Amino acid sequence: MTAADLVVCDGAARTFGRGAAAVLALRPTTCVVGPAARIAIVGPSGSGKTTLLHLMAGLDDPTAGSVAWPALGGRGVLPGGRVAVVFQGPSLLPSLTALENVALPLILAGATHAEGARLAEMVLEMMGLEPLGPKLPEELSGGQAQRVAVARALGGEPRLILADEPTGQLDGATGAEVMEFLVAASEHAGAGLVVSTHDPAVAERLHDRWDMNDGRLASASGLTC
Repeated sequence: MTAADLVVCDGAARTFGRGAAAVLALRPTTCVVGPAARIAIVGPSGSGKTTLLHLMAGLDDPTAGSVAWPALGGRGVLPGGRVAVVFQGPSLLPSLTALENVALPLILAGATHAEGARLAEMVLEMMGLEPLGPKLPEELSGGQAQRVAVARALGGEPRLILADEPTGQLDGATGAEVMEFLVAASEHAGAGLVVSTHDPAVAERLHDRWDMNDGRLASASGLTC
């Protein structure tokens, strides 16, 4: 572990439930996400990909082992600060416009409404999404909604972006476009990127591949242990 590492999992495991009903979703896992990470976590549904991403994001706690964020200042900045999460399903608030969705995390983090709107406008313009700003989520295509979700994630200038099956509900062509957008956005932000997927085409867009099966990192390229 070094001070530059974004996430360090040291024997991190997650069990849901107790006794006979307990389910080991993630077996003890040791891995490191570095500052320039471009990692695809690949595996079938139920293999533990989402559980590992949630631990990395600080959205859940391990039931064994530990997770640390040496370069990010500790758990107090997670998520919505130095770590951004892009989810698989629709995650935009339906009653807010695209601009308001992007501005909301900034306002919750302490910006005034005016400042949040100004920063959200800048993010949408930077990503070529400015025409979508006034639209409600129901007026967006699936690909447009995911692009806005990525823009919302980048609004807080994260150091690490975690995307959980971001193309899982999109057709192949739209999914490829969203992945291109996600990779370009992370490079622009200078952020590490970890994407969980079951799609080999998505995995091919990233430098390193971590294979998961039955809650275990079965094999990996670029895996630091």
